[in-house]
Amino acid sequence: MEELEALRKMVEDHDYSAALALIDEMDEMARDDKITKIVSFLHVLLVHLIKQKAEKRTTSSWNRSVNHSVRGVISANKRRSSGGYYLKVKELEDAIDEAFAFAMKEAADEAFEGNFSAKELAQMVNEQQIKTEALSLILNYRD
Repeated sequence: MEELEALRKMVEDHDYSAALALIDEMDEMARDDKITKIVSFLHVLLVHLIKQKAEKRTTSSWNRSVNHSVRGVISANKRRSSGGYYLKVKELEDAIDEAFAFAMKEAADEAFEGNFSAKELAQMVNEQQIKTEALSLILNYRD
């Protein structure tokens, strides 16, 4: 809220260039927050896809987590007032790539009751196939 008070003062003082700079900074902070939220949902999505592929099974809980994560990515990625998306397809691909290694580590703790390291688990799955499936689930989601 300090930023809004500062913005009000800048406008009242007719310091429009500083006000515009602050608006740009606030917009970038909001975008960063949205991207962080999207990556968090991607992480959960990838963990469950990795577990499904490695264990060659699924559970209703994993399916719900996959669905919830996909909907979370879609919801967080939409720009409400201006339309469009925070992350375009290429940027979503990059975010999936970045989230994958950490997701693999967490999936290793969960899959097979944690009996395999992330490196061992990685040998049981096709990384590119999981990344492609994650992107496809997001891009083709139907309510």
